Amino acid sequence: MTIREQAEQAAAAARKLAAISPDVKNKALNAMADALLAEKEAILSANALDIEAGKAKNMKASLIDRLLLTEARIADMAEGLRQVASLRDPVGEIISGSTLPNGLTVTKIRVPLGVIGIIYEARPNVTADAIGLCLKSGNATILKGGSEAIRSNTKIAEIMGAAAEKAGTPAGSIQFITSTDHKAVQELITLNGLVDVVIPRGSGRLIQAVVGNASVPVIETGVGVCHTFVDAGADYAMAEAIVINAKTQRPSVCNAMETLLVHKDAAADFLPHMLQVLKDKDVQIIGDETVCAMDASAIPATEEDWATEYGDLRLSVKIVDDVDAAIDHIARYGTKHSECIVTRSFANARKFQQMVDAACVYANASTRFTDGFQFGFGAEIGISTQKLHARGPMALPELTTYKYLISGDGQVRP
Repeated sequence: MTIREQAEQAAAAARKLAAISPDVKNKALNAMADALLAEKEAILSANALDIEAGKAKNMKASLIDRLLLTEARIADMAEGLRQVASLRDPVGEIISGSTLPNGLTVTKIRVPLGVIGIIYEARPNVTADAIGLCLKSGNATILKGGSEAIRSNTKIAEIMGAAAEKAGTPAGSIQFITSTDHKAVQELITLNGLVDVVIPRGSGRLIQAVVGNASVPVIETGVGVCHTFVDAGADYAMAEAIVINAKTQRPSVCNAMETLLVHKDAAADFLPHMLQVLKDKDVQIIGDETVCAMDASAIPATEEDWATEYGDLRLSVKIVDDVDAAIDHIARYGTKHSECIVTRSFANARKFQQMVDAACVYANASTRFTDGFQFGFGAEIGISTQKLHARGPMALPELTTYKYLISGDGQVRP
């Protein structure tokens, strides 16, 4: 099939998906989980070919790890589907309702978005996550994964699609684009009238390419130049624990800290020990002039460094005059993802949380908590850094829109 034909099938399926019961969706989710486990050898074989191809192209070890599937990771994918099945179905939820003076009842309810295009890189687990979340929220989905995981993703989508259809979901609900041609992305993101929204997940370059070229609405996700600001007089032991967690617990993800900002009055007491602890954990320090004077091993920061999402054990460090200077720095270089202040001052915490423009703004807690599961939302499709429709972790409700149901007994407008 052409991509347009796949989208036409998905659009036809979406109309039926909007009306199927939660029981059918949950049955399909559990059937897909069972199928992944039953077909794990076929999935691992396909993944081995992707790994072999990646190594032949000298893919970085960190990317190989993101691409790699194991029995444990497949089991996690299956468990994720079962968890989605256990969540409350958002479709049909009554958001509000009223009766007008003329007797008309107006009810606002949640409904699926329709057809969701997901464009992503590496990580085959995203295939399972996206299919599960879209199905639970009543949406058909068209998946376009990266070429590096084409065999793994194709096999996973094939297995899950067959299991879901056998469990009673409409044929065509799950579509996977097997073409590795970049033109396939361009076609998908311009299928107005068939695709309702596109969600890109991956590098900043991928996301901006989709945002800049799509005519279909886009929910922008994920690039995270996240900051932690340590205020004067902060609890420095707390600050150290937060900094280490935010930078080193999993440095490759979008909610990891990329820049540490330190109040000038805290620098002498806090920074020397903090920098040593970071270096003991193999973090490369990239600092301003004062930081470099404190630590001879630090690399002088460039303008580009302040705006860079490293995704590894590198950290930009800057000393600022006060909380206002920290807020200004974040406004200039941040990506509206996740930002943190460590402080004992209620006034400064309040100012920071009010004035910093980001999806998630923390006081005295690590930015690593920006995650659907950690927020108690269950699974998520990504972290939205925009302001319209969805912001922050996008769970099931964010994969819906709403419509109004109006009922009367013959009313006409005078």
